[in-house]
Formats: sequence, C-alpha cells, structure tokens
Amino acid sequence: MTDLDNQTPYWDAVATTKRFTHPLHAPWTAAIGRDAAILDYGCGYGRTMTDLAELGFTDLTGADSSAGMIGTARTQHPTMRFELVDTPPTLPFPDASFDLAVLFAVLTCIPGDAAQRRLIDELSRILKPGGLLYVSDLLLGDDPRSRERYERFAAAHGNGTNGVFAYGVFETSDGAVCRHHPADHFATLLDGFEVQDTRRIGVATMNGNAAAGIQVLVRKPAAG
Repeated sequence: MTDLDNQTPYWDAVATTKRFTHPLHAPWTAAIGRDAAILDYGCGYGRTMTDLAELGFTDLTGADSSAGMIGTARTQHPTMRFELVDTPPTLPFPDASFDLAVLFAVLTCIPGDAAQRRLIDELSRILKPGGLLYVSDLLLGDDPRSRERYERFAAAHGNGTNGVFAYGVFETSDGAVCRHHPADHFATLLDGFEVQDTRRIGVATMNGNAAAGIQVLVRKPAAG
C-alpha cells in the first residue's frame, strides 16, 4: 500500500475542522431491521452514525483509522461505539458479523485501485451473506476547475506504477490527495456484489465546493 492510500496524519490534523455532507438515503434502509448490526467504515466524527441512530438503528459501530477523528467522534457522541482500526487489509471484526456496511466519501480518500479493492474485499468478509454495502462517493467533474486539477496532477498521481492511480486523482489546497471516479468504476469495483439500486446526488465537498456524487447499494450474495 502506498503512502497516498494511508493519509492518517492529514485526517488527524483536520479532525475538528472538516464537515462531511453525503446524505443518507432513508428509503434504502427502510426494510432493514432496526436491530441490524451496522458498520460505518471511515466514520470520521460520526455524522452518518447520528443519521442512522435518528432512524432508529441501535447496533452501530463506527470505525476509522484516524485517531483524531475517533477522538472527536467520542467527544461529540459519548454514548456511541467507535473503534480505532488499522488501515485494511484486516479489520478487527469476525467474518459475517454485520448486516450493513456504510462507506461514505471514503473511496475518494484512497487513490489506489489496489487499496480500494482490498478494502471492498475486507468489507465483504465482515458482511453476512445477503448483507448490504452502501457506498456514497464522488464522480469526475466536467467543469473547467475540475478538468484543470485532474490534468495538473496527472503527471504526479494520474499514472502510478502498474496503473495504481488513475485520471481524477488530485491534491486539495490543504494537502490531501483525493480521487474522483468515472461512474463505471463502481460497477467494476463492486463486481462481487449484486446491485440493488443507484442514484446520483449533488454534494458539497469537505472544502465546501459543489461536486457530483453517486450512491450505490449492493448486496453480498447469499450463501449457497
């Protein structure tokens, strides 16, 4: 795994200043039992955990590799369960232990194809057969500002060793390396799951810029 796929020092430094805005689409959770075991991977300071709790879910675990984010989450939500975890490939949870995994604005923070694949494989491992994975992430922008950024950083990050990185990787003004994706990237990345639904969204980035997003709900195939 490259350093760009593990930017924990950056997230530790901004744990009290960034705000995340990807919306939780409540209809996608309507048929899930309120006692379902749910993992919010890359939970940050716990915003999506709060949304899930407000919908009545009671068995919630937030996990993040940033000690700063987990510390902020525990301070803001002292009654919720948050776990500091190592960056995958191995999460400290048993096989088939969750009914739903939520992955909101996490893949944009992992530039490498191989590292993204390792994370998805690990989330598949901890999901029960028939369990759901709910992904929300950012699409390639077609506006002049986005295109200029992608082109400007392509030489540094867009053509990594063995194709690890792709067009759409860029640096933010405050030092993060992020990635925007073509829509078909998610079909490839999630090819081991059964697609349940997709939707396009508009979202504000962590630095307050308007961006195009996509949400994908997929199901782990049932055993047998």
